[in-house]
Amino acid sequence: MKEQRQVVDVDTESTKPKHYVFVLLNKFSVLSFASALDSLRIANRMSGRELYSWSLIGEGGDLAHCSAGTSFKLAGDLGELSRDDTVLICGGVDVQQATTKRLLSWLRREARKGIKIGGLCTGAFTLAKAGLLDGKRATIHWENSDSFTEEFDEVELTKSVFLIDGNRMTTAGGTSSIDLMLKIIADDFGEELANAVADQMIYSTIRTDQDTQRLSVPTRIGVRHPKLSQVIQMMERNIEEPISPSILAKDVGMSTRQLERLFRRYLNRSPKRYYMELRLQKARNLLMQTDMTVINVALACGFASPSHFSKCYRAHYNTTPYRERGAQAGRTSD
Repeated sequence: MKEQRQVVDVDTESTKPKHYVFVLLNKFSVLSFASALDSLRIANRMSGRELYSWSLIGEGGDLAHCSAGTSFKLAGDLGELSRDDTVLICGGVDVQQATTKRLLSWLRREARKGIKIGGLCTGAFTLAKAGLLDGKRATIHWENSDSFTEEFDEVELTKSVFLIDGNRMTTAGGTSSIDLMLKIIADDFGEELANAVADQMIYSTIRTDQDTQRLSVPTRIGVRHPKLSQVIQMMERNIEEPISPSILAKDVGMSTRQLERLFRRYLNRSPKRYYMELRLQKARNLLMQTDMTVINVALACGFASPSHFSKCYRAHYNTTPYRERGAQAGRTSD
């Protein structure tokens, strides 16, 4: 693709480019990282000026391995930064293991300088672990939201595509990095440049922090039935204390039998079965992504006893919660 070298005039008194430090964690997401980096590169090209500069660092200072297995050469280890730098923690798979004590100590030290710090994809976990999101609003990839909520109750987690709260920034992963960077570019140098960058990326729908990251319930399940969607939303919001099918039906103006037929017709399972699958899915996420005990996972997912939880889990996943936790620990140590 041939890009025009200069299409946007930018008024700025500063001749020094704004510097971004990308911290690549082990198994980081390439899409989230590249979306942010290329937004800055294109901003430079479309303005004909070096508005932004960047460097890639990480623990060890040698190579960083992304979740797709590709290695990236780093410019250096975790070192001293300038107060004017902006740090972006690039997370991905197994962010808990990638968030080391050394990384946390470095982040806390640099944060005391007043540096702007952001987390891309699951990078919000690392920021929260360092205590840098306490009392702030944040977002993270929807797959990690359950475990994040359980561990960091001092952070107001949202479902937004991205969020900027003071000098902290978080994104939900994937292309949401583009939305964050377009917002930053617009704030720094104007909407015209941000729109020019979006056009170069063939990014026709720019999202704001008011947009949510997941598809709507009708889109996800492939069914556009308002009452069915309403019931599923109620189920998803009430995992820890499940609501009986009779109450769910009453709340949407149906009989229990009508609700049963609705689920059978569109989802080929009973409301009770569907609800159980939602709870077990959350339980599996918590087992895989947190250090919560199996008992606490069971309680968080609406199971009154560990034995009942284990029985249901085994029937659905063909393994026990304890073995699932053990298998995850084995994969992590590999």
